[in-house]
Amino acid sequence: MDLTWTEFEKVEMRVGTILEVNDFPEARKPAYQLTIDFGSDIGIRKTSAQITKRYQKADLLHRQIVAVVNFPNKQIGKFMSECLVLGAMGEVGDVILLAPDFRIENGLRIG
Repeated sequence: MDLTWTEFEKVEMRVGTILEVNDFPEARKPAYQLTIDFGSDIGIRKTSAQITKRYQKADLLHRQIVAVVNFPNKQIGKFMSECLVLGAMGEVGDVILLAPDFRIENGLRIG
């Protein structure tokens, strides 16, 4: 199904920097809990991400990523996810994060 340009424009993909990474043992599939800074306009948001196959916690700290910030919050167990980190879906859940090539300002919109 094709999207219209107007529909695409509604999706807010923004650049953020990961400030904190924690294990998420309560998750059904292996995941981390991430705290991400999207700049002063959007602020800090939390999410979970099933990225444990390729990334260690230390590799994620201070890394810039791309996420959708205007989806409704999603309850995952006792944890509230406030954004959706984007990645390419490899084989068997091997997610490769989308990220800018250069360090840029948090909160910049992807278009």
